[in-house]
Amino acid sequence: MHNAKRASKLGALGFELVDGDMTSPESLRRAVEGCDTIIHLVAIRQGPREQFRRIMEQGTRDLVDAAKAAGVRRFVLMSALGTSAETKDVVPYYHAKWDMEQTVAGSGIEHVTFRPSFVFGADGGILPTFKRIAKLTPVTPITGRGTQRIQPIWVDDVAAYFSAAVDQPEAANRVFELGGPDLVTWNELWERLKRALGVRRPSVHVPMAFMRANALLTERLPGNIPLTRDLLKMLEAGDNVASNGDAVDTFGIPLVPLDEQLRRAA
Repeated sequence: MHNAKRASKLGALGFELVDGDMTSPESLRRAVEGCDTIIHLVAIRQGPREQFRRIMEQGTRDLVDAAKAAGVRRFVLMSALGTSAETKDVVPYYHAKWDMEQTVAGSGIEHVTFRPSFVFGADGGILPTFKRIAKLTPVTPITGRGTQRIQPIWVDDVAAYFSAAVDQPEAANRVFELGGPDLVTWNELWERLKRALGVRRPSVHVPMAFMRANALLTERLPGNIPLTRDLLKMLEAGDNVASNGDAVDTFGIPLVPLDEQLRRAA
């Protein structure tokens, strides 16, 4: 979990990814040596609060220190939509993302921060799990009333934003919320997904209290569990949609519509 291909050396023709351990300041110093731009994507989704603090919060502080010492020109950070001063104490994940944002903003390095909504892709992230649920379960379980809104964005579009942020002058020292072109409720998302998969099964709304009791059991299982109590708290926090169109206006990147995202995944 700690070792990942995270620090980037970007040049005119592409980039080289360098292995680095987020808990080792010396490893981070070696990783950023000679870097012009750092793209920082490191995150964990579950675990003890101390693990979030050590990997995401302290790790980012050490990475920023290494970047300053190396004379890095620009720092591009992956945060998460929903991160704010108001939500930072809801779950350790939001706290860690907020702390990372503040560390980068106060670094003195020219920076760009992105807060994506749900990132969809054919082979990674949460969408393959959604596909299995839609295909294999006799009914589609929807948490709560399913009326909260989300704004899924295709993974290649997120990558395009990060690539553009390396050199875009207008992006300097700004925070951008990223979402796809479609805002949908969870109810609408599941209907569109089942339509894309050619699946005809009814949906059932599962009370949040039942989901919390289920998460209490599943989060104790080994591996990367898709349902945790913290995830439910994040869902209960409200809509997960961009509050403005600054990213679209600044970068002008054409975005993949949701139905096309689901078609590609299916």
